[in-house]
Parts: sequence; structure tokens; C-alpha cells
Amino acid sequence: MSQILVPGIRLTTTRTVAGNDTASVYGSGLHDVLSTPAMIAIMEQTAMKAVEACLNEGEGTVGTEVNVKHLKATPVGKTVTCTATLREVNGNRLLFHVEASDENGKIGEGMHERYIIDNRRFKEKMNGQ
Repeated sequence: MSQILVPGIRLTTTRTVAGNDTASVYGSGLHDVLSTPAMIAIMEQTAMKAVEACLNEGEGTVGTEVNVKHLKATPVGKTVTCTATLREVNGNRLLFHVEASDENGKIGEGMHERYIIDNRRFKEKMNGQ
């Protein structure tokens, strides 16, 4: 594991809500607004990208826990801004605070846990080797 990983690492990303991000497409609701699963995916992607430059060659991270609240609906075409801040490093366990907002304010926030893995060993394990 890299020694560069320290609490406070932060990344902010933006994404425009597309038709395939909606609750009606995910089957998690009836409306054409950002689905909770899509919001969580944005949060996970932001957390993953926040630390990837700090990892050793061949390492990656996998999400293991998400505890977030989806506070407001965001329609298609609006921009979502997500910030992931590394709060805790405990061995290969990483804990992030994640927050998402749109042009009208905060739409979601919570905590997200990831673990640092060896990509090759993970793939071998998944392939039954």
C-alpha cells in the first residue's frame, strides 16, 4: 500500500444527468429523475478516482459499503457535482465522506467504504484460480 494515502485527499467531479441515469430506467421509481443507484455510482466513482493516483502499480479499490441519504430529486439535463473526501485510512480500508449537489443545492450525502486490493489476485480469485 502506498504511504501517500492520508485523510483529507479530496476529489470533485461533475456529470450531467442523462436519460439512462433515471429512476424509471433503473426500475427504482417511476420518474425521469436521477435514481438513487445512479447517484451512489457517481459517489463511488468519485471516491475511487480520488485515490487511484496514490496507489501502487497493480492496485485498485473496491467498494464494500455505502451509507447515504438521497435528499432531493434532480431532473435529466441538470449537472451533479460530487465530492469525495478521504476521512480515514486503516490498513487497506478507506472511508470517505461523499456529497452530491446540483444547481439547487445538496441532493445526497453519506459515507462510503472501499478496500485496496491487488487487481491480479482479485481477478484470479473471481475466476476460481
